[in-house]
Amino acid sequence: MNDLLRYFQRELPAINDFLDAEADLLNGLVRDVAKHIIGSGGKRIRPMLTLLFARSLGYGKDDYLAIACALELLHSATLLHDDFLDDAELRRGKVASHLKFGRTETILAGDALLALANEMGARYGNARLSWLLARGIMETAVGEIEEIEFSKKPSLDRERYMRIIIGKTARLIECACRCGAALAGATPEQEDAAGEYGLNLGIAFQLVDDALDYASPTSETGKPEGGDLREGKVTLPLILLMEDGDEAGRESLLEGLQDGSLTASQCEAVLEQVREGRYSEKTRDEASAYVEKAKACLDGFPPGEELTVLKQAADFVLTRTK
Repeated sequence: MNDLLRYFQRELPAINDFLDAEADLLNGLVRDVAKHIIGSGGKRIRPMLTLLFARSLGYGKDDYLAIACALELLHSATLLHDDFLDDAELRRGKVASHLKFGRTETILAGDALLALANEMGARYGNARLSWLLARGIMETAVGEIEEIEFSKKPSLDRERYMRIIIGKTARLIECACRCGAALAGATPEQEDAAGEYGLNLGIAFQLVDDALDYASPTSETGKPEGGDLREGKVTLPLILLMEDGDEAGRESLLEGLQDGSLTASQCEAVLEQVREGRYSEKTRDEASAYVEKAKACLDGFPPGEELTVLKQAADFVLTRTK
C-alpha cells in the first residue's frame, strides 16, 4: 500500500485547497455548513479516482481539479441530505450539520453544493462530462429514494438491497472513474472499463461500510455502532443473520424495524447475534469478490504508477476500518 499512501499524500493538499477555496465563494448562509462537511475529513476517493484514470490514459494538463472535486461536492451534498433525513447525530465524529447549523441551512447548503458541482463540471465545455455528472446525480438520488422506500417496508430482499447500494454509492464512484477517462478523451471501451472498475469498487466500498456499522466502534467510524439497525435499515449483515434464522424471529425483527419499536436492549441483542455469527466478516468476504472484479477491469490499461495505485486502492477498500 506504500504507493497508494505516497500518491494520496502528494495529491490531497491540492484537492483540499481547491475544495476549500470553492466553498469560500458560497453565500454566507450556507458557507459554514459546506465548509463543515468538506472539512470533516473523508478519504477523497472520488476525486482521486478521477485524477488516476485521467492520468493513466495520458492526460497531462493540470486543470483536472474542477471535475475531480465536483465529484466530492456531489458526495458531500448527499451526506448533508442523508444525515438530515436519517436525523443522524454524528458524521465522521463531528456533530451532524443539521444539528449544528439548522435544518434549513443544511438543506440549502446541499442544494448549493449540487449546483456548484454542476457548474464546475461545465467549465470544460465538454458535453460528455456534463452528461456524466447529471446521470451520477440522478442515479444517486434514485438510490436514496429506493432506500427510503425500503426502510418503510423492510424485507429479506438481497436483490433490492444491491440495487440500493449500487444507486446510492457505487454509481457516483463509477461516475468519478468515467469522468477521469472522459477528460482524457478515452475510447468508449476504455471509459466502460473505467466505469466497471468504479462500479465494482463502489459496491465493495458500501458492503464494507455496512459491515463496519456492526463491527467498529464510534471512535473509528465517527458514527454510532449499529446505527443502520437503529435507523431501520436492512443491510447485508442483517440479511445474512435473518437468512440463517427462523421465520418467526425474522418476521419479528422486520416488524420492529418497520415500526421503529426495537428497544435498546433488542438492538443490542441483534448486534450480539451479528457478532457471534461473524456476519460482518461474511459481508467483507462478499466485498472481496467485487474487489477482484474491479481489478480485472484494469487489464487493458497501460502500466505505470496510476495503474499500481488503482490496484492498491481496490485492495485498500477491504482493509479499511473507518
